[in-house]
Amino acid sequence: MNVKKFAPIGYGLLLLGLIAAPFVGAYPVFVMKLLCFALFATAFNLLLGYTGLLSFGHAAFLGGAAYVTGHAVKVWGATPELGLLAGLLSGGLLGLVMGWFTIRRQGIYATMITLALAQMLFFAALQMPFTGGEDGLQGVPRGKLFGLLDLSSDLTMYYVCLAIVVLAFLLIVRTIDSPFGQVLRGIKENEPRATSLGYDTNRFKLLAFVISAAIAGLAGSLKTLVLGFATLSDVHWSASGHVVLMTLVGGMGTLSGPLVGAAVVVALENKIGDLGTFLAKLTTIDWFNTLGESVTIVTGLIFVICVLAFRRGIMGEIIAWLQRRGAGDGGSH
Repeated sequence: MNVKKFAPIGYGLLLLGLIAAPFVGAYPVFVMKLLCFALFATAFNLLLGYTGLLSFGHAAFLGGAAYVTGHAVKVWGATPELGLLAGLLSGGLLGLVMGWFTIRRQGIYATMITLALAQMLFFAALQMPFTGGEDGLQGVPRGKLFGLLDLSSDLTMYYVCLAIVVLAFLLIVRTIDSPFGQVLRGIKENEPRATSLGYDTNRFKLLAFVISAAIAGLAGSLKTLVLGFATLSDVHWSASGHVVLMTLVGGMGTLSGPLVGAAVVVALENKIGDLGTFLAKLTTIDWFNTLGESVTIVTGLIFVICVLAFRRGIMGEIIAWLQRRGAGDGGSH
């Protein structure tokens, strides 16, 4: 079985399912939130899965851009497209600054620099008056896209959100499949060898950082328009932990892995209480009713199981199995 030939079919079916989702009972706002986090995880995967740089500060790009977009739209009266552009650019700018410091160190030292810088932004968001402090930036209007599409309708907002996420995902795919993406893979596999071949690895890593940060910023901007607010949870270190979890559970270094990982984590956080109620009714065990209060424990348990049983992540294991099956079929004929 040729995985590369099967992939477009899988993505096509996923896109058709997302297009039809609002008409088969899916709650548009929930699916939009899932799409935003899927884009966030995909952007992070470009850095970790394809470049080998672990960032514990990606929440800075998600939350920083969320605040910029919210402030631009609510206070300055910017249109949605300008708000999204402001978030995209602010994410890229933050990535340029953070990346410039980070690429000068290796391993855990680089990772801790990203965490430290992200925490600085968190405390800035907590103290600055225009962010709303602990209350966050509330009541961000969706407005009209290009003065034509009224985004106050959840259905209209849904398809705009879907179109933006699909286009951003295609950009990431194009980046990974380009010669630039091949160099990033080479840096991840063997940076000294890439250097010996004449590549300025620091320049490539910095550019990857900026692209990843800009797309993460776009995800944060889109999330602000969808939900109508930006809060401290968007810039908290736990958001950075969540995106690492999504990427590892889904499959680091695969295009589909972050999508699956984001779906699993977001669904667990939002639907675990409903699942617990269902299990309590099914088994008559009252303990299941408390699952909704133990989201962190359940998520951690899922992560431990995935790390032990699926070391490549869910999609990583599936792709490896399909490749082994294809090799076996090829050898039997």
